[in-house]
Amino acid sequence: MTWPAEPRPEWLRTVNAGDVLPLRLEADRPFEREVLMGEAATALGWSLEEAPWGADDFVEPLDLWLAELEATARLTVFGRWFTRRFVLRLLQGRLLLDRYAHDDPGVADEPVVEPVFVVGAPRTGTTLTHRLLAADPRLRAPQGWELLHPVPPPTDATFEADPRIGMADRELSLPQLVSQSLLDIHAYGGRMLKECLSAMSFAFRSEELISRYHVPAYVEWLQGCDMASAYRMHRRVLQVLQRRMPGTRWVLKSPVHLHNLPTLLTVYPDARLVFTHRDPLTVLASVSSLVANLRHAFSDHVDPVAIGRYHADLYCDSLDRLVDLADSGLLPAGRTAHVAYDALAADPAAAIAGAHGQLQLTLDPAAADALAAAASAAGRDHAAAHDYRFDDFGLDRGECRARLARYADRFDVELAP
Repeated sequence: MTWPAEPRPEWLRTVNAGDVLPLRLEADRPFEREVLMGEAATALGWSLEEAPWGADDFVEPLDLWLAELEATARLTVFGRWFTRRFVLRLLQGRLLLDRYAHDDPGVADEPVVEPVFVVGAPRTGTTLTHRLLAADPRLRAPQGWELLHPVPPPTDATFEADPRIGMADRELSLPQLVSQSLLDIHAYGGRMLKECLSAMSFAFRSEELISRYHVPAYVEWLQGCDMASAYRMHRRVLQVLQRRMPGTRWVLKSPVHLHNLPTLLTVYPDARLVFTHRDPLTVLASVSSLVANLRHAFSDHVDPVAIGRYHADLYCDSLDRLVDLADSGLLPAGRTAHVAYDALAADPAAAIAGAHGQLQLTLDPAAADALAAAASAAGRDHAAAHDYRFDDFGLDRGECRARLARYADRFDVELAP
């Protein structure tokens, strides 16, 4: 069985043929760091030399990633056009974050107190868990537009009508116009809750730079690098976002935290962690399908077997490591909760109420009512069927079962035959 690539819409075939001149001319420009940094600075009123770039720890990963975009990603015209704008947005965001911290030094002292992180492999219920935890009025989850455009910080008065909502909505929804399958798998939008990856991308140390593109040398570098600067950038984004809207605790989410728990807890030593658990054999095929469809939005050359192999190695290793971390005491009771996917699907409100109890968070009447309403609304939302097959990604079920057996036994997860 071969992964079925979705047919291109007619408008996209026209763009990728180079027949839309403005997009083609922009897409033809090379991915060169100094050119991109100069464009980003100029758009904000600085020269390349005058721009407040701050620490230069982003240069090495950016150089490597840009080189891989040229050498291995094999992007279409649309893919190059979209990616170039994506890079410019990240560079401009980094400049604005550094300038804001310079102009308002107090932002560095903003306390990010006891944030709650939803941690689990993709497709294990992390999105629903995040959404239901965020229903608690005492917790705040970042929306897409906030993580894409965090500067200036939002205010209560402007939060609902900020023009950045539309900007983020266009960027996040555009790939879904390229691939209907993406909308079936996971919807994105400016007002929807967003993963931590988008904040970490300002450090150019992020799996967001992997999921859309075939960039193997960057992948190898990222797996061996120190992720502390990415988590410090993540914290800086939260500090800026809460600068004019203080008073609530953050509830955050990303599967990437599963691979970086010691670093996360170094930057956020008082963090609370909610782990979601589901049969990893289902997870591996599903996340591989998501990434294959993401890459198909930007390239005509997608290798589903390589994608499957990468995710098998990544999550088999990280889930096995989670057993060691749990047994080591790094994840102590009272700061850690576990949510089973089956329990979440059967009774979402009860599962999340249980997580509150494990974290020793009181669920007061207002929070309980909000949770019940959010769970009811979630039950009325029906996503389209996500069609994927284990064999499409060259995965060996027996080998994966063996590698995942220790995790499944430790966290009482039933593996499919």
